[in-house]
Amino acid sequence: MRKKEELLEEIRQEVERCTLCPLAKNRTQTVFGEGNPDALIMFIGEAPGEDEDRSGRPFVGKAGQLLTKILLSVGIQREEVYIANMVKCRPPGNRTPTLEEVEACFPYLEAQIAIVNPSIIVTLGSVSTGYLLGTKEPMSKLRGQWFDWRGGKRIFPMFHPSFLLRHESRAPGSPKYLTWQDIQEVKRVYDLLRESTRRV
Repeated sequence: MRKKEELLEEIRQEVERCTLCPLAKNRTQTVFGEGNPDALIMFIGEAPGEDEDRSGRPFVGKAGQLLTKILLSVGIQREEVYIANMVKCRPPGNRTPTLEEVEACFPYLEAQIAIVNPSIIVTLGSVSTGYLLGTKEPMSKLRGQWFDWRGGKRIFPMFHPSFLLRHESRAPGSPKYLTWQDIQEVKRVYDLLRESTRRV
């Protein structure tokens, strides 16, 4: 049986050649995704920004550094999880990707999800949350809840780290405060999953 790394590399090479939507015209390079191919948790953001477009890696700018801190706050190493975005090329001016761009790129993300096969998908922000759950409900209503998705996977929406950078307050009820609650819930379920896989 072929290794997950080989399968992911094949998809990554396909993404590098992709011209399915207009975003391909302005990219410096594609930003495929990275992390543990056997991860139990997959984080899915929106789109690469300027730092990601330059480096070819997801979540390496200010928002990415904050995501790493959020993970470390509950003892999760970034290397344990898998991180990707809805689209693999940077939208001009870091604008929100259009539905057409998301739909053009979605087969690549579907392939990543199928290969990594995570038990938990944490959607970061309204683009990934809304698309995967097929809803236009606001993040304030969706975050912090578990949703069943496609044959046994569970989706847990959280605020995007870039949203947290725009809201400094840590007061009870603030986005940062709620994110602290949310990541603790992710860690609780993650620990249960790891415990059950150890017993098998």
